[in-house]
Amino acid sequence: MDINLEYYKIFYFVARHQSITLAAEALSISQPAVSQAVKHLENALRCVLFLRMSRGVRLTREGEMLFSYVQKGYEMILSGEKKLAEMQDPESGEICIGASDMTLQFYLLPHLERFHERYPRIRVAVTNAPTPETLRHLAGGRIDFGIVSTPVCTRNHVKLIPVRAISDVFVAGRKFSELEGRKLCWSVLSGLPLICLEGNTSTRSYVEGFLKKQGVSLTPEFELATSDMLVQFAVRNLGVASVVEDFARQYLDSGELFKLQFGDGIPERQFCIVLDEQMPMSAAAGRLVEFLETESARPVVS
Repeated sequence: MDINLEYYKIFYFVARHQSITLAAEALSISQPAVSQAVKHLENALRCVLFLRMSRGVRLTREGEMLFSYVQKGYEMILSGEKKLAEMQDPESGEICIGASDMTLQFYLLPHLERFHERYPRIRVAVTNAPTPETLRHLAGGRIDFGIVSTPVCTRNHVKLIPVRAISDVFVAGRKFSELEGRKLCWSVLSGLPLICLEGNTSTRSYVEGFLKKQGVSLTPEFELATSDMLVQFAVRNLGVASVVEDFARQYLDSGELFKLQFGDGIPERQFCIVLDEQMPMSAAAGRLVEFLETESARPVVS
């Protein structure tokens, strides 16, 4: 059915305003032009779409059904136009980022604070999820880019940009003070009550993979959902916690916890910006990625 799409636009405005007059004002066209367009659409569809009332118009049953579809279609077009305008404006728009608790707390948050001060008109939404879920959000187009911790398995068109090194350590409280300051073999972990993250995280996978090469299998006494809880369990002497060092820094500095020392530490890994090179990125999102890369390249001032 070959119907002028402009008729559907006029139909949308008449239905939304429930008035020929108000629709004409919103569209900046004459009332007769609006009435004529509605008549043409009704003739083409062979049904009555509006009931003329003493004040305005009301959709018929057929008109309500048609409006439910036209409304979605027209408002999607408006959303597309808005998104396109945002993509072309580097100083406004909305950015959606995926980040875990760890990458948000120890990398992204302070940079977002400075970015917002510089570009206050850009809105930033953060989808909080572990690295594997962040990668799924990226693949599904639900985020513009993510901040993840390695190791990660990615497809060819997914780009990783390293931005900060992180260290995995084992920490313990004063109950285990006989281990402090000693050079330990990795096998000692087999005889200790261990506290680890749950198994669906990149951190747990990385530490397990490293220890497997040393001939050690992790059999945790406690498996917890967050790194903050790992540290709290360790402070209360419930075991030795496998944790990214940043989470334990406050307690290491205060002496409530200490790091277990091994001959060869676990190799550093990275926080990375992850983006899909096949997905178009808005100007605002591109500006934030550029900002993060620049900030990460700055020397750390102690």
